[in-house]
Amino acid sequence: MKIAAEKLISFKKAKENMLMQAKKIEQSISIPTINSLGRITAESIISPINLPSFNSAAMDGYAIRFNDAKINNSLKIHGQSLAGKPFDKNWPNGSALRIMTGAIIPKGCDVVIKQEDIKIFDNNIIIEKPIVLGQNIRWTGENIKNGDIVINSGVKISISELPLIASLGIVEINVIRKLRVAIFSTGDELKSISEKIQFGQIYDINRLAISLMLNKLGCEVVDLGIVKDNIKDIRNAVKEADNCSDIVITTGSVSVGKTDFIRNILKELGKIIFYKVAIKPGKPFVFGSLNESWFIGLPGNPVSAIVTFYHLATPFILKCMGQNYPSFLQQRYKVRVATYLKKTPGIVEFQRGFLFYNKQNEIMEVYTTGIQDSHIYASFTKANCFIILEAERGNVEVGEWVEIELFNELLEG
Repeated sequence: MKIAAEKLISFKKAKENMLMQAKKIEQSISIPTINSLGRITAESIISPINLPSFNSAAMDGYAIRFNDAKINNSLKIHGQSLAGKPFDKNWPNGSALRIMTGAIIPKGCDVVIKQEDIKIFDNNIIIEKPIVLGQNIRWTGENIKNGDIVINSGVKISISELPLIASLGIVEINVIRKLRVAIFSTGDELKSISEKIQFGQIYDINRLAISLMLNKLGCEVVDLGIVKDNIKDIRNAVKEADNCSDIVITTGSVSVGKTDFIRNILKELGKIIFYKVAIKPGKPFVFGSLNESWFIGLPGNPVSAIVTFYHLATPFILKCMGQNYPSFLQQRYKVRVATYLKKTPGIVEFQRGFLFYNKQNEIMEVYTTGIQDSHIYASFTKANCFIILEAERGNVEVGEWVEIELFNELLEG
């Protein structure tokens, strides 16, 4: 039986709608370069110097003049240039200087011969191989020139970029301020992990999981805890969150039960942009706006909350943070499925899977991680990818091709 989806927004349109609404934070702050890992550049970083800032030796050897570079020529060793201790005197034609990697090239030198290409006899070097003008010299600015853009605006600073900035002597950089995200869970049955639970109660893992991912994204998380299933308490929590954040995220209370108050409160305090997405798990997802912030209502079931945060909220958050790649590019591949997949046409489905190499068949295959119900969180702990089943697709037989999406660092730890 095909699921009636006429009242549901498609996954593609939901994602596009959110990205279209997202607005980059305009405020920036200046922070020490050494503290900038994971932050997003608010402007392009321009090199104030040449790198290298001087001509230097690319390896240990001997500095000579090209005019003296003839095979079997004998050149007297006149001195040496070391890293941090340059040779700054005059040296005669027809002579050589011992030079070490990274040392300043002495005035007049235009060739460095590596030590393996010469013989030493009585404090003289004898050239044994042909020489090329400029060989084994690192020239001023050959890596980066003064005025070059080294990192564009909107780039998340990684371990590879931070040392580059430091190598240019840049002490502080301008970064976009952290996105403030307020989060709370709703439910009378929920308890924090530090509390003892009674029969019928459960631990609130949604808020923990979403907060961990928000921290990984580089957000400033405002944790408002657990709010009871009371319309007054939830309304007050939404107001508080709106006043202190750029985005409000809630988990639970977005479906159609008697205590699912989120939609009515959002209508009262702001605007619903869309509600219910044609995906599984995660159909009861709401996106809207409040007076001061955006609103994202995640489902209460743990798997649904994580799937919708990962696939819908994360691209939106990244664009608000000012990253250049708001589409949140993931690695997707076509592989054969090793287990039967149950699927009803009408919605996009994200099943949790494990990608592996089948040695016998010498191909990559994927299988599901067990029961795929939205409350079975263990399906995530055994998985390394999503199996993405298109809306029009039905049941999938063993050996059919499916698209998989590898987990990125948000879910891999």
